[in-house]
Amino acid sequence: MIGEDGAQLGIMTSEEAMKIAIEKDLDLVKIAPTSNPPVCRIMDYGKYKYEQAKKIKEVRRHQHVVEVKEIRMSPSIGINDFNVKLKNGLKFLKEGDRLKVTVRFRGREMAHTDIGEKLLTKFAEECAELGNVDKNPKLDGRHMSMYLTPKQAKQ
Repeated sequence: MIGEDGAQLGIMTSEEAMKIAIEKDLDLVKIAPTSNPPVCRIMDYGKYKYEQAKKIKEVRRHQHVVEVKEIRMSPSIGINDFNVKLKNGLKFLKEGDRLKVTVRFRGREMAHTDIGEKLLTKFAEECAELGNVDKNPKLDGRHMSMYLTPKQAKQ
């Protein structure tokens, strides 16, 4: 038997323990029911549950879920369009999200996959100060993809 302040009250019957809990207007909670003899504690169970829920809520609030943001391009992208995509990619990396950069090949562009690979490596070089290449450019069907991860978490 453990008291509300954490002090051990010794071994007693469940009736005696219940009597003490009722006198103090608290709950009798089994902490270790499988031990011999079972360990019980006198506490305000409602307050205990409330504080546990509060701790869980606090942990969730400080947790950042890493999302995978995707940027799609074509091998014949213009320089200004490329810069806009780059700016968005840098913003995503600053926010602490992973980035998937994809180049889509259409028709005869499949014969020039090297252009797409150069485009992705250029993109990675431009993002080098904020992100690392997680997976190098890889051709998968008509898409060539590359993954970037942020160098440091969002502060």
